[in-house]
Amino acid sequence: MNSEQDIQAQKDQIVDDNEFEVIQFAVDPGQGPVRLDHFLNEKIPKVSRNKIQNAITAGMITVNQKSSKSNYKIRPLDVIDVVFPKFHENEDIIPENIPLDILYEDDDILLVNKKPGMVVHPAGGNSSGTLVNALAGYFGIDPNVEKKPRYGLVHRIDKETSGILIVAKTDFAHVALSKQFYDHTIEREYIALVWGDPDPALGTIVGNVGRDPKNRQRMFVFEDGTEGKHAVTHYELIESFYYVSLIKCRLETGRTHQIRVHMKFAGHPLFNDERYGGDRIVKGTVFTKYKQFVQNCFKLMPRFALHARSLGFTHPVSGKKMFFEIEPPEDFTQLVEKWRHYLSFRKEKVDEDDVDELN
Repeated sequence: MNSEQDIQAQKDQIVDDNEFEVIQFAVDPGQGPVRLDHFLNEKIPKVSRNKIQNAITAGMITVNQKSSKSNYKIRPLDVIDVVFPKFHENEDIIPENIPLDILYEDDDILLVNKKPGMVVHPAGGNSSGTLVNALAGYFGIDPNVEKKPRYGLVHRIDKETSGILIVAKTDFAHVALSKQFYDHTIEREYIALVWGDPDPALGTIVGNVGRDPKNRQRMFVFEDGTEGKHAVTHYELIESFYYVSLIKCRLETGRTHQIRVHMKFAGHPLFNDERYGGDRIVKGTVFTKYKQFVQNCFKLMPRFALHARSLGFTHPVSGKKMFFEIEPPEDFTQLVEKWRHYLSFRKEKVDEDDVDELN
């Protein structure tokens, strides 16, 4: 990418997959008794009464660290904590007739299988062809949807990542699902192809994630915790192909590029991840045929190998536990099969040149 527009488009994709605005109020010693909802309506005029009511109902607003009802009468020195999901309002979204792979839908939520290459939010050089444009086109024929789909995306995944995304169709569903993300009770599992063999095969990566001070288009792990946001990734080896490995990752937090930057930090960048050094041979041999094999793999899947495979959550209205899983797209499965075949060939016949290995 060379143009300023392309660079801006890259920057616009660096956003947390779920964002929250946290506000705290310490009630004045001379404050008289006022209903909690009325107090907040006055203190946060930019947020509608409906959103405040939904946030209270969903437990996103606490008084002295305890959930409270709208009619609670605040007292002097009460400490009120408010957590709002950030609403990305934009009146310029153009509805587009883009096919959606819908996994599930009811009156409150929608789950889609996002295809690789589709941007989630319009930003910078991506003003059309996004998932939001597709949702606007889809919801445009449904008069029962309360809000524009821009409001309903509770989380997001990178452009080149495939897999499951949940969309809230009402304000209350949006707030209630956001609370689950905020409380880390959402179950999210990804699968990825990474360079090398993770050791141990089952582990946890903990490291604050923030923008790389040397390259603002990338994220960086701050080991000392002085910068960035707390991030935790649990990983497990699924299958080893000697030079690369298929792993699954469970997110405890949802930071920008979290899996990509954490695996890079652990010495196992995602296969063909250009931004984090996975688009070169990280582990392998000096054998020419091997180098050609890797290049063919890059051509087969010209994006980093990451797929949001499953999502588990509590339905925001019914309270029912729900779980969805979708297998990766064809290019991902073909890539894994190609490495599986290569490994079987390697076991059968090891060329003498293969003895000299790259670190």
